[in-house]
Amino acid sequence: MKKFVFASVIAMVALSFNASFSQRVEARSGDVAVLSGQKIVNVEYDYSSFGVGKFATEQEYLDKKAAEYNAKESGKGDAWKKAWIDDRKSRFEPKFEELFNKGMEDKGLQIVQSRPDAAYTMIVRTKFVEPGFNVGVMRRNAYIDYEIDVVQSNNKSGKVAELGMRNVPGAVAFGMDFDTGARLAESYAKAGKTLAAFLEKKLK
Repeated sequence: MKKFVFASVIAMVALSFNASFSQRVEARSGDVAVLSGQKIVNVEYDYSSFGVGKFATEQEYLDKKAAEYNAKESGKGDAWKKAWIDDRKSRFEPKFEELFNKGMEDKGLQIVQSRPDAAYTMIVRTKFVEPGFNVGVMRRNAYIDYEIDVVQSNNKSGKVAELGMRNVPGAVAFGMDFDTGARLAESYAKAGKTLAAFLEKKLK
């Protein structure tokens, strides 16, 4: 019994450490100080190139899963594939922006889509997705890797700053995340909140 309790404590400490580490923002190049004093920053999302789980590309993953669902029930895979894409606009991006903007309230800075008049643009790139799973008796969190580029809106070819976040977890409280989209949405929310906390400390 003592061994079990000890092992459980060690596991909890390890998970806590990993979660803390995974939510760190890595400043890879440039300087985010250019955002000081900005009120509106344009935000764009890039899903053009990322792997999913054991699949090298998103397309491989979508084709495989859609075929499996369609084999079980005609049209189910097609509906699932559409929902996977639609979640970006309906769930992921709103979650990211909501938590980021809430965290930056004291700085008076907001990220807003379709604002080319803003001096700077933040490009949020999804680089890797682990969807996780929840089958009731067993579950695993989703994880996403992000790359965030800050560029001048009138010259997006040059990066002002590049940031990264790895293994940002996504899970719904009390394990109520049987839907893949719900888990992934929570990762985007966590990413927005974590990025805001990082910038809040960096900007004057």
